[in-house]
Amino acid sequence: MSSALTVAGKGKLAMDKWVVRSSIFLLFIAMSLAFRFSLNPNVKHFDSLLTCQNNNNDNISSSSYLKERIVELANDPHTVDWMKKIRRQIHENPELAFEEFETSKLIRQQLDQMGIAYRWPVARTGVVATLGSGSSPFVALRADMDALPIQEMVEWEHKSKVDGKMHACGHDAHAAMLLGAARILKQLQDTLQGTVVLIFQPAEEQGQGGKDMIAEGVLDNVDAIFGLHTVHRYPTGVVASRPGEFLAGCGSFKAKIIGKGGHAAIPQDSIDPILAASTAVISLQNIVSREIDPLDSQVVSVAMIHGGTAFNVIPDSATIEGTFRAFSKKSFNALRERIKEVIEGQAAVHRCTCEVNFTGTEHPIIPPTVNDARIYEHVRRVSIDIVGEGNVELAPIFMGSEDFAFYLDKVPGSFLFLGMRNEKIGSIYLPHSPYYTIDEDVFPIGASIYAVFAHSYLSNSTRNLNSYD
Repeated sequence: MSSALTVAGKGKLAMDKWVVRSSIFLLFIAMSLAFRFSLNPNVKHFDSLLTCQNNNNDNISSSSYLKERIVELANDPHTVDWMKKIRRQIHENPELAFEEFETSKLIRQQLDQMGIAYRWPVARTGVVATLGSGSSPFVALRADMDALPIQEMVEWEHKSKVDGKMHACGHDAHAAMLLGAARILKQLQDTLQGTVVLIFQPAEEQGQGGKDMIAEGVLDNVDAIFGLHTVHRYPTGVVASRPGEFLAGCGSFKAKIIGKGGHAAIPQDSIDPILAASTAVISLQNIVSREIDPLDSQVVSVAMIHGGTAFNVIPDSATIEGTFRAFSKKSFNALRERIKEVIEGQAAVHRCTCEVNFTGTEHPIIPPTVNDARIYEHVRRVSIDIVGEGNVELAPIFMGSEDFAFYLDKVPGSFLFLGMRNEKIGSIYLPHSPYYTIDEDVFPIGASIYAVFAHSYLSNSTRNLNSYD
């Protein structure tokens, strides 16, 4: 019993010594910290954590208010009517690729009235405007503005006044919504924490406008870019996109197969290019059906064949033309090379020579549209704030192509589908249809997404930069 008490007493004494030593150690640390802060009052301490938290709450509150304000401005009846008026003016006077002189003039007039600076001409008829601080960061918004060589069949008050030309792909609406965003952002210019670049691009339908705009420096200093396209796949009020591969790359090819002409009754004295062209067409179909992973969607289509002038004469040459599509750059480039190999191989088998061309001026190669995952996520969050989470969908990949891909090749960005299907007004027809109809109720949504994306991107970028100070 006594030995047990002795052990207990020693244990208590050891514990008391440990407590004393620990207290002295903690007191030393506290005095050291106090001395350090007295020498350098700028060193962050516990109070700064509360300040950061308060700042974050202020930023969230301010951001929410600005989003609400942008949506309010976009839905203002005067702004909505103004966007409709501009779109209808553009629709009545459609202009084809690189001929958008009056369209460009109308856009410049509106920018002048708003006091927004711009550069013109860019890529012949394009307009590039800027507003904000004039300094970094820079974010770009893009809209196309060219029409199509289509006779409009829709009977309405603002039908195309130009025979054989029509805005049948929504570019008139895109330009009007971007002007709407410009009007909104101009009213909030003092809150922009960077610079917004507004790109009004010509010649999207030709696949050349974006490329030419980039060549003239529209992406200089730009950190991110956003674009949208009206579609009938989704009803008005619904938007859709996806990260990564979204739209297919599009290329065209033209092959001239050269043989030796002669009488059709004496084929042994000729080298038949028609036969070589025919087997080339069949062999090209085997690329996708027998050489490509079925899960890697690709297309090769021969759509034109020309050869011969008489039923009993073997011609000197025959020409085939077609298109090819793929979603990744790797697959797209590999498909292009394989098309060339197949045509050259079939020509050689039939004793012919050939010339294969992939660089037509009317149908240039357009790379796949690949959305940057980070920018896509930003657009998705912006869209949820504007139309609600239930109206933001994950889009499937599409075989269509867009020359917005040229911008995405240079800077991070994202492309969005803006739904506008409305059976009640006949807004149900696919792009490039002579019955193509726009649901103008989508204008406040598109303008809001444009404006909120740009404003919030600049705010977030500036906040992230400041976090490193």
